[in-house]
Amino acid sequence: YGKLPSPLPSGMRRVPTQFIAALGTPTSSSSDAGAEQWGIWRVDPGPRGVYVQDFQRNPSLGKNGNSKMKAGWEFDPNDFWIEEFGRVMEKPDFPVSPGRYMVTGGRKVTTLLTVDPPDGRGRQAWRLEEGTLYDVTHLPCRSARYFPKPWQEGKRSPADANWNDFPVRPGADMPSVKGCDKQDYAVLFVVAVEK
Repeated sequence: YGKLPSPLPSGMRRVPTQFIAALGTPTSSSSDAGAEQWGIWRVDPGPRGVYVQDFQRNPSLGKNGNSKMKAGWEFDPNDFWIEEFGRVMEKPDFPVSPGRYMVTGGRKVTTLLTVDPPDGRGRQAWRLEEGTLYDVTHLPCRSARYFPKPWQEGKRSPADANWNDFPVRPGADMPSVKGCDKQDYAVLFVVAVEK
């Protein structure tokens, strides 16, 4: 997923790849506020996901007490995530904890991301030591968070996605889901964290 510096910066340790879901202006941001809106998956959520086709084939999936997926995570019909291959994923943990993370997009840049503790208003600043958010975004990984519109709560699910919209090409926006608002997230690989 990218070349790690050797040795790692002081105080860092290698970890199995983790994944940050980040918001920002990818092409120009190297620092900003807003990391309190970022999430982290400590295990790869894709293989643990459930295809939208499975929701289409089984309309009761995710409803009426049928919200626990085979991999053990809980599906929330009012806040769900879909990735580039059309798999519904578990939610990441929010927010990303303050600290330093070695991040990469698996291309040219591997650098330190620092996430500050929340300020008095709960906002968390972040900054990259090198490059922009785009440089550390893994372009083939696409993810979006879907929220049914207020008058559609309980009436919408991943079954409303169009299976023909998948897979999503690298760098493209995620498709819409009928009756839902959507927020696209950049995906950063985390290859080392603070000890």
